[in-house]
Amino acid sequence: MPPVPQKLSPPSTKDHLIVSNPAEHVLLLCLNRPQALNSMTPELQEDIENILDWAEREPEVWVIIVTGSGRAFCAGQDLKGWLNRPQNQHSLHEHGFAGISSRRALTKPLIAAVNGLAFGGGTELILNCDLVIASEKARFALPEVSRGVVAAQGGIPRLANAAGHQLASEMLLLGKPISAQDAYQRFNIVNAVVPPGDLMPTALKWAATIVSNSPDAVQSTKKALLLAKESGMWEGSQRHFESPEHKQAMMGGNIKEGLAAFSQKRNPSWKSPSAKL
Repeated sequence: MPPVPQKLSPPSTKDHLIVSNPAEHVLLLCLNRPQALNSMTPELQEDIENILDWAEREPEVWVIIVTGSGRAFCAGQDLKGWLNRPQNQHSLHEHGFAGISSRRALTKPLIAAVNGLAFGGGTELILNCDLVIASEKARFALPEVSRGVVAAQGGIPRLANAAGHQLASEMLLLGKPISAQDAYQRFNIVNAVVPPGDLMPTALKWAATIVSNSPDAVQSTKKALLLAKESGMWEGSQRHFESPEHKQAMMGGNIKEGLAAFSQKRNPSWKSPSAKL
């Protein structure tokens, strides 16, 4: 799919991460270590972190999709590389696995298009995405206990919140893979399951729907969701009301455009928000 011309200049990355612009205001990240099932290395982690930090500041990016190449979405940490690291480098990253699993300040909607295996950190990654679309061939697992490690990159509380204690315990303590249908129907961690050939078209369709809405309102709404999860309903609502995202949504030009378009019975023409510092 040819990229859509836009004035986007993302940070450069190595071949392990393909960054493209498949539709207006849409950024696509594709993990590209298919021979290693897209397992995470420190270098790949660093590239993803840099891209997401940039995307949060870039006003022309309104939505982000993350997927994998080959038969895996992400098989978790590259354990060979992990074992070879100095002991003092096994601490948690600020933003968790892949720069995503514990990231709390990304106001751009993040869609996971899960094309295959999502094991360990791969499942922790999708648990912190806003929308998760899975191929019928996708499988999910948190098998850390079978390797003597712990799913400590944000996955445990997020899974417990989404699935409930007993189902979270089933995934975490047994460490067994689950199907895409189970992830959707039983565990409540997937929004939709589609045939493999429909995965990226569906992700792009959902991204286009988001882009058809006011970016100010979308980012303010996501900020409210993040704050509600972090601070609870009442404190989260107060913090959202005082946030820069809410003030931008209420005082920027897009709210005026949305109301004018409604009264004039036409489609709105949204503008990108101001750049974030």
